[in-house]
Amino acid sequence: MPWFDAGVNLFDDRMPAEETIMLAGQAGVSKLCLITTHPDEWVEAEALYQQYPDTLCYTLGIHPHHAKDAKAEHWDTLVAMAASPGVVAIGECGLDYNRDFSPRPVQRAVFEKQLSIAVTLNKPVYLHERDAFEDQCTLLNQYLSLLPGGIAHCFTGNVTQIQAYLGMGLYIGITGWLCDEKRGGALRDAVQHLPMDKLILETDAPYLYPKTLKPRRRNNSPAYLPHVGQTLATLLAQRIENIEQASYTNSLTLFKL
Repeated sequence: MPWFDAGVNLFDDRMPAEETIMLAGQAGVSKLCLITTHPDEWVEAEALYQQYPDTLCYTLGIHPHHAKDAKAEHWDTLVAMAASPGVVAIGECGLDYNRDFSPRPVQRAVFEKQLSIAVTLNKPVYLHERDAFEDQCTLLNQYLSLLPGGIAHCFTGNVTQIQAYLGMGLYIGITGWLCDEKRGGALRDAVQHLPMDKLILETDAPYLYPKTLKPRRRNNSPAYLPHVGQTLATLLAQRIENIEQASYTNSLTLFKL
C-alpha cells in the first residue's frame, strides 16, 4: 500500500511542485494533501490540483496567523470554491496564542466562521492549535455535534490533550516532531494512547524535518514520510505495514476520497 502525506505546504519556494511530487512518488508517497492558509493561495491550490488530480487534494482556509487579513468577501469565495473537485477540508484554521500574529479576538472570530462554514458545507475541519488548547476546545465543542469530522493537524501535545481530541472524534496528525529527541517527549508518550483508526501521518513539509533522518537535509519533504512512519512503528512495536495501511485508509476516510 502507498503512503498518504496529509499535510504539505507546496506554496513555499523551497517546495517546487513538480520536483516535490516526483520525489514523493519515488518514495512510495502517492497522495498529498495541500494545505492552504491564506485566501491568496486558494486559486493556486485549485490550479495545482487540476495539474495533478491523481496525486493532490487540498484544503481551503485561513490560518490564525492570517486571521487579521480575512475580509467579508473571502467567505463567499471560500464557500463557492469549496464545491470544486479536490477540496477535502476547511482550514488550516484554529488558534495560535504562541505568536499572536493576529489579535486573539480576531483569531477566535475567524476560526468560528470557518467552523460554521464547515458545518454548512459538510466538510471536515483541518485544525491548527498552539498554546490555545482550552479556547480551541471551547469553540470546537460548540460545533462538534454538527461537524462531519476533523484532524488535529501537526499534533505536538500531551496525553491529556490527545485524549481530549480523541474524545471529540478527531483524527490526529503525526509529523516528524516525533523524531525530535529534545522537544518530542510529550508526543512520544501521547501516541501510546492513539488508536490505529485515528492515526494520520503528515510531514508539514518543508517544516518539521525529522531530526533522526540522516544525513541532515535543509528542508523537509513528503518523500521523508516513510521515515516518520517507521519511527512511529518502532515506538508502538507495530509492523510498518500496519502504520502505512492505517494512515492511508484513515486519510481517505477523513477526506471522503
